[in-house]
Amino acid sequence: MKPELKVKLEAVPALPGVYQFIDAKGKVIYVGKAKDLRSRIRSYFQSNLDSPKTKALVSKIADLETIITDNEIEALVLENNLIKKLKPRYNVNLKDDKSYPYIRVTKEPYPQIFSTRQIVRDGSLYFGPYTDVKKMKASLRMINQTFKIRSCKYYIDDEVIRKKKIKVCLDYHIKKCDGPCEGLISEEDYNKMVQEVIKVLRGKTTSLIAELKQQMEEEAKKLNFEKASEIRDKLKRLEIYSAKQKVVSNDFEDRDVLSVAVEDKDVAATVLNIREGKLVGKRQLKLSSALDDSPGKIYNAVLKFYYNEFAEIPKEILLEVEPEDSGALLQWLNERSERKTKFVIPKKSSNALSLLKMCKQNALLQLKDIQLQRMKREGTLPHVLTSLKRDLFLKKIPKKIECFDISNIQGSDTVASMVVFENAKPKKSQYRKFIIKSVEGPDDFASMREVIERRYTKLKESGEPLPDLIMVDGGKGQLSSAVSVLKKLGFKNFEIIGLAKRLEEIFLPGSSDPQTIPKTSSSLKLLQQIRDEAHRFAITFHRQRRSKRTLTTELLEIEGIGVKIAEKLLKNFKSLKDIQTASEDELAKVIGKAKAKVVANYYKNKNLNKLEST
Repeated sequence: MKPELKVKLEAVPALPGVYQFIDAKGKVIYVGKAKDLRSRIRSYFQSNLDSPKTKALVSKIADLETIITDNEIEALVLENNLIKKLKPRYNVNLKDDKSYPYIRVTKEPYPQIFSTRQIVRDGSLYFGPYTDVKKMKASLRMINQTFKIRSCKYYIDDEVIRKKKIKVCLDYHIKKCDGPCEGLISEEDYNKMVQEVIKVLRGKTTSLIAELKQQMEEEAKKLNFEKASEIRDKLKRLEIYSAKQKVVSNDFEDRDVLSVAVEDKDVAATVLNIREGKLVGKRQLKLSSALDDSPGKIYNAVLKFYYNEFAEIPKEILLEVEPEDSGALLQWLNERSERKTKFVIPKKSSNALSLLKMCKQNALLQLKDIQLQRMKREGTLPHVLTSLKRDLFLKKIPKKIECFDISNIQGSDTVASMVVFENAKPKKSQYRKFIIKSVEGPDDFASMREVIERRYTKLKESGEPLPDLIMVDGGKGQLSSAVSVLKKLGFKNFEIIGLAKRLEEIFLPGSSDPQTIPKTSSSLKLLQQIRDEAHRFAITFHRQRRSKRTLTTELLEIEGIGVKIAEKLLKNFKSLKDIQTASEDELAKVIGKAKAKVVANYYKNKNLNKLEST
C-alpha cells in the first residue's frame, strides 16, 4: 500500500457517507456507501480476502475519496447517483444499449400526454420505461380513443385563451378534443380527465371503471343523457382494455415482482407490475456485474436503479432474496412513496411464489437473449443456431443436426430417412436411406429403434462423434424409443428432441410436458425445415419402393416374363406407362424381339378388353 493511501485510510471518519476508489490513471473504479466509512473501507485491505475479484479491485486502488453525509439514506441516494454518472468498472452497472420510451404527462394548466425518450425534470409525470414499445403504443392509442386529450403542442393557459392566440383545430370538430385552446372546457374539468388517464397508466383501471359507473348513474338521474352516454362509451373501451389484462392475484393488491438471473458478468432483471390483482406491465433491465457480487448486493443495485427513476412504488415488492442494506433501502423507498412498502420473500407454496417463478422465467429468458446477442456479435455462426441453443437449453451450439423420419402406408414398405444439417444448411451428401427389416406392420416406435440402432452402432464402430443435436419426427413415443437405444449403445452425453407435427410441440428427454417455442421464432422455423426435409426424403424413398414393387408385380403376371426381364424394363423405361406406350421395336432393343412381342401383345389385349367392357 502506498504511504499516501495509508495516511488517507487512517483519516477516514467513522461516519455515514460514500467512498470512491480511484486507480493510477485517476479514474473512479468503484463507488460504495457505508453507515461507518472507517470500518467498511478498512475491510477491503484485510489479508484474508477470499474473493479473487475483490483482490483484483484492491490491487488497482491508488487513491480514495470520501463524502460525508448526514445519514445512511443520503449516502444511498448519493451512491446511486454517482454510479449512474461515473459507471465504475467494478460496480453493478446498467448496460442498456438503447433508451426505452416513457409516457409523459406534462406539467401545464392543460397537460399534454405523449411518448418520449428524453427526460425533462420540470415536474412532469413519467410512466415507464416501456421495454415493449408495441404495448406502449397500444396503450396510448386506447387513451387517445377514450379520452379527449389535446394533441397540439402549444402551451395553453388563461392568458393564451383570453387573447385568443389559438383556434380550435379539426380534433375539436370530430369530437376528439374539447377545445381547451379557446376555453371551451374548464381547467378543472380537463385536469379531472387527465387524472383518469393517470389512473389507467398506474393500472387502476378497475377502480376507475367503478367511479365512472357511478358518474354515469348520477348524470342519468339528472337527465343529462348526452353526458351519460359519453361516459358509457368511455366505460366500454376501458372494460375491453381491462379484460385483456391478465388476472394473476385474487387479493387485488398492488405489488411488484422482481427477479434476477446471473451468469458470469451478465445480469438480467425482470420486474412485473401488478395493480389491483392484474398484470399491467413488465420491465426488463440489462446489467453487468464486474465483481463476484452476492445476490443481496445485486438485488440492492437493481432496486436502487429501478425505483430511483419514475417507477411507482407499490405496497409490496416480492423478491427471491433479501437485498443488502434492506433497512436503509426500505426507508429510502418509503420516503419517496405515498404509502408504506415492504419486501416479501415467499417461502411456502402460494400464489406469490408462483408469481415469483413466472418472473424468474422471464429473467432467465432475458439472460439467454443477452448471451445470444453477445455470441452473435463475437461469432460467425448463423443467428438461428444461437437462438436454437437458447430455446432448447442446449449445452453447446448445434452446428450439426441429424433428423430421422419413418414412412409407411398401412405397414407396407416401411422406410426411414436421415437428413443432416450443418450450420443450418442441408448437407445432402450425408443423407441416408434405411429399409426397415426387423419390423412387421405399422410400428413407428419399433422402426425408430431399429434405424437409431443401425445408424449409431455404425457411428460408434467408426469412432465418429455424435452430432450436436439428434432430432426425431414424432412425440414422446418416438423420442423414448430413440433415447432407450442410445443408452443401450452406451452413449451418455447426447442432445435429442422430438418434434410432433400436430401442435409443433417439442419433447425433451425426462420431461412429460412439451416445450413450446413461439411460432414466430427463427429456431422453430429451422426445426420445421429440418423435419419437413426428413419427411420429404422419406416419402420420396417410400414412393420409389412402392412404385417399383407395384410395377414388378404386374410385369411378373405376364406369362414368359421373369424377374430379370421385369427389372430390365423398369430400369430402361422408368414407369409402367412408358412400357405400355412403347412400340414393339423399342421394347426389342431392351429385351429382344421374342420377349418384346409377348409384352406388346399383353398390353394390346389388355387395352382391347378395356374398350369392350366400356
